[in-house]
Amino acid sequence: MDSQKLLPLFPILSLFLFALLAGPRELQVSASPLFSNKFSATKKLFVFGDSYADTGNVKKSIGNSWKHPYGITFPGKPAGRFSDGRVFTDYIAKFLGLKSPMALRWERVAPHHLKEGVNFAYGGTGVFDTSIPGPNMTTQIDSFQNLINRLLFSATDLHSSIALLSVAGNDYATYADRNGSTQGYPALINAVVNQMTANLRRIHGLGVRKIAVTSLEPIGCLPMHTALFSYKQCDHIKNHLAGQHNIMLRTVVDRLNKETNSKSFVYIDLYTNFQQILNGLKAESSKFQALYKPCCIGVSREYSCGSIDENGVKKYFVCDHPEATFFWDSVHPTQEGWNAVYHQLRETNSLTDILT
Repeated sequence: MDSQKLLPLFPILSLFLFALLAGPRELQVSASPLFSNKFSATKKLFVFGDSYADTGNVKKSIGNSWKHPYGITFPGKPAGRFSDGRVFTDYIAKFLGLKSPMALRWERVAPHHLKEGVNFAYGGTGVFDTSIPGPNMTTQIDSFQNLINRLLFSATDLHSSIALLSVAGNDYATYADRNGSTQGYPALINAVVNQMTANLRRIHGLGVRKIAVTSLEPIGCLPMHTALFSYKQCDHIKNHLAGQHNIMLRTVVDRLNKETNSKSFVYIDLYTNFQQILNGLKAESSKFQALYKPCCIGVSREYSCGSIDENGVKKYFVCDHPEATFFWDSVHPTQEGWNAVYHQLRETNSLTDILT
């Protein structure tokens, strides 16, 4: 998802991994047998997607995620996460008993940086190219394959590891921003899900045997849309769009498991968990004083969280208690919002299939 100024999209790094965007330069990591042997057979997390999963890959020169007040809850300063603190990747890593895999922002890294896996996700990107200049999911997987080809991960590493694919709607937002017609949405949904199917198959073909993919959240409930209703209700038309995407995606996950005679593919239902919290249907809802209104908001429509004017004057407001709001900015949950979603997923055993 977005950081508004950077990513005025749905939920929708400089990076060695995406050097493919600039040309043939590659990440400078020395491959050594000692590295592969030392860390083989250890579980790792490989992350692909957008800002719901990005833990710092967007360039500092581009994104509001590197500006105050992002990161004020964790780690206490801006660190590239699109929240006041932790994001979905952090909670999935916690569930797996791992540290969050490194978001590789440099051309040179030491092999031990890859011990927990790699985060390839880049805020604002999508399955296809979006209005944000960054690596789409295919390019992210290209970078993953490049590391495998350079023997930085063994077959045993891959077989024991987990891939997380997070897609939060930037393809649909880009289409809307380009004045795509309502009649074109069915074809777009079909194209997006078909490409996601190819991506899931490709990662499985590279040797990863557990691949989790998130549904779209109820995009009509994002503050960028609830603002039109004074933060009182969701845009149900946009939620319907997300629902159609999710129906097709869930069908694909079931089909791929049948094709592979396995339980390799896991569908993570963010839509239902967001909805239950936002509709006040779960105990987690009671901790939030604000559900649809974000904690950090621009002083006017032309400004977003983290914006400053030419004189360095901040053009946003921040609430006193981020932990009491579900959304941080116009698109992204707060750390406490993600924590609530995570606990909902744990409570309903929705994540157990990742481990089996």
